[in-house]
Amino acid sequence: MKLLDKYILLKFLTSFFFVVVVLVSVICVIDFTEKNDDFIQHNLSAGKIISEYYINLFPYYANLLSPITVFIAVVFVTARLAARTEIVAILASGVSFPRLLVPYWMGAFVIGVITFALIGWGIPMANKTRVAFEKKYIKNPYRYEARNIHIKIGPKAYVYMESYDNVNNVGYRFALETIDGTTLKRRMTADAITWDSTRRAWKLTPQLVRTFNGQQEKLLTLPARDTTLNLYPKDFASTWRLSETLTLPELNAYIQQKIDRGADDTQVYLSEKYERYAYPYAIFILTTIGVILSARKSRAGVGGQIALGFVLAFVFLIFVILSRNLAQVGDMSPMLAAWVPSIIFTGIGLALYRFVPQ
Repeated sequence: MKLLDKYILLKFLTSFFFVVVVLVSVICVIDFTEKNDDFIQHNLSAGKIISEYYINLFPYYANLLSPITVFIAVVFVTARLAARTEIVAILASGVSFPRLLVPYWMGAFVIGVITFALIGWGIPMANKTRVAFEKKYIKNPYRYEARNIHIKIGPKAYVYMESYDNVNNVGYRFALETIDGTTLKRRMTADAITWDSTRRAWKLTPQLVRTFNGQQEKLLTLPARDTTLNLYPKDFASTWRLSETLTLPELNAYIQQKIDRGADDTQVYLSEKYERYAYPYAIFILTTIGVILSARKSRAGVGGQIALGFVLAFVFLIFVILSRNLAQVGDMSPMLAAWVPSIIFTGIGLALYRFVPQ
């Protein structure tokens, strides 16, 4: 690294972390004013609010706003260099524009690696505590309201319940079916099934078992008993922001479990997975565009270029939200949706590169 590289890299990283701290701190203050009534209602201490909620909320917003903060930091540093004609001097000394981008790319790489580690493992761990806090003190109590529930719990085993009470962990009109291909082999029914947290097993009311062998049918009644199933109360718990609380290995395992059970809501989790891989690249391309846009001295000054950076970063976030919604409703492949904003801005960056100062 040359002295110039170290100078630009230090300015870039310092500005980035400064913008992150300032912007996220402002958001946390606004968030506190909105939720203060909930905190007072539950008589929560300042220590509990900070340690369980805001310490974990800070990295969440830092990651969410990283396209904005990276863009602002890049534009701020580069626009100041351009305003003092340092960019002109650097290019006039024989340094090419791609070579000028190298320290910025170094900074983007550092931020991208840190971001990937955080969104893959660090932030989900923090979100476990934060989301649990919000469910307990801010959100209304969750009630499982689905009806006529069908869940695949094994290669040939299927569970049916008419309804489920997640407060008391009781399922009503329960049925366990064994289906070989398209043929029903066995069907066991019970009026109710209750989770025993002590034994970690399900308690069944008296059951009626029907076994089918071609045209023959056998009936058998069984008394109330305990049984274990590949089914747990957590399967009926709130999934509000669940994807944000799963590390990458946990997310992959959860997606596979959903696929094995034949669930039709995997798009939300697949979208979350692919976005985590796309985010570091988005930081790289936004850094490049930020340098291209702010390398020329502007009559609007540094403030005008930062404002332009804000606008473009928000446009990027709009693309992210729009493509995510399209993926979650099934109108777009989750992988494509995760990469569409980066693909679009890569095209924008290539178009803008034609006008870089030489």
